[in-house]
Order: sequence, then structure tokens, then C-alpha cells
Amino acid sequence: MTVVPVFHPRAEARRAVKRGFPRDAGSVRLCRTIAAVERLLYQRLVDAVVLDVKAAPGPALALPARFPHIPMFVLSPVRSDDGVLLEACRVAGFAGVLVEGVDNAVAGEWVAARTAQVARREALADAPKLLRLTDRLQLAAWSEVLRRVSLPTQTGHVAAALRVTREHLSRQFAAGGAPNLKRVIDLARTACAADLLGNPGYTVRSVVKILGYASPSHLAGAARRVAGATPQELAAVGPRGVLQRFIRGRTRSRL
Repeated sequence: MTVVPVFHPRAEARRAVKRGFPRDAGSVRLCRTIAAVERLLYQRLVDAVVLDVKAAPGPALALPARFPHIPMFVLSPVRSDDGVLLEACRVAGFAGVLVEGVDNAVAGEWVAARTAQVARREALADAPKLLRLTDRLQLAAWSEVLRRVSLPTQTGHVAAALRVTREHLSRQFAAGGAPNLKRVIDLARTACAADLLGNPGYTVRSVVKILGYASPSHLAGAARRVAGATPQELAAVGPRGVLQRFIRGRTRSRL
């Protein structure tokens, strides 16, 4: 599952984001320092960040440039004389501004609709059609694969979540000309890796750790099978490009 770190010195503001964040969209982690936010960025798959820029303007304003594919939002008390600060937030690359006290009630839901996870899913929105996934079980398996994209996933994990046997799921998923499930798991995780590598703040080793690959060579093998690319090339390919390359002849184990 993904996490959304929230840095704010006031507990009520932090709790406001957590209360409104949909449970099925991920989890909210409340952070007391910018350093804690940065630690999470290198430990877990982070889909958005909420920051009180007034509490630590220097470190906060520096984050969006390092992680442009992770939407970052301001949650701060804003007054009429804060124009310079708000312009600095725009230039820095923040995705939006929430006014503390005014927008608390909608903060969690508003952020959840604009996360990196939402953007990745939009980039892969036509994957079911392109992969020939039409059956209810196929579509449910694809949804579960996306939900587990930050974790090393096997067919058995997806089968357990859908309450079917591994053998039945493997057989049904590949019906009608669809790729086998193992290959589709590689597709989803490689697309996620491509998205993360679009952030200058991440190296290949960072992404390997965040997504739970056994080693850089493990990620390299998946990238080669799915997209015919090296991990270093994935940043330029992007999630949508990974899907397109996969469709153009890499849907089967033997090419």
C-alpha cells in the first residue's frame, strides 16, 4: 500500500487530512519534521505529500523539484500578505494550496483525487482493453495487481485476495488471448518503477528498495522483459510507454 506523509506542527491539521483520506486510497502518515517526510520518501511508495511550508519554508520548497512525479500540496494558514510565499510555492512546483482552517474538511479527499497513484492508473487506463481483459475475474485480478504494485507479488497473493485457487486464476486470467498473470504483474511494477525513476531524487537503487525488488539486476530483468529497456531508460519511457512497449510484442514469455 502507498502512503501520504503530512508534515504540520499542529496535530489538528494533520488529523484533518487523515480523517478525510479514503481508506482504499492508501494510508496517511503523520510526520513531525521534514526529515521524517524524506525518510518515508526513500522507504515506501509515496503518492502525495502535504506540507506546512510556513513551518519549514526552505526544506519544503526544495522538495517538489526533486520529486516532480509525486504531487506535493501546501496546507498552511494563509493570509492576504502571503502573496510572495504563494508565488514561491507555484514556482517550486507545488500541485495545490489548501488553507488551514478553511479547507480542513475537504483536504484528505481533495489530495486523494490528485495523487501519483491516480496519475499512474490514468496512464494505464486502457490496459484492460489492450491486454484483452474482459472477464470479471480478469478485471478483479488487474485491480488487485495495481493495488499491490509496491509489493513483490506472486500469482498466489492475487489468488488469495480474490479467494480462488492459484491454478484457477492462472488458467482464467490467460483465457481469450490475454498475457499470463505473472507477466502482467511485471508490467504493472515496471510501469511504477518508470514513474518513480522520473524523479531526480531517486536512483535505481532507491526504486529497488521502495518496490521491494531483490536487487537492481532483478529490476533490470523485469524492465528488459516488459519494455526492452534498462532501468536507466525507464524514466524517459514512463508508465504509458512501458504499456505500449509491452503490447508491441512482449506479452509472451518467448518473443
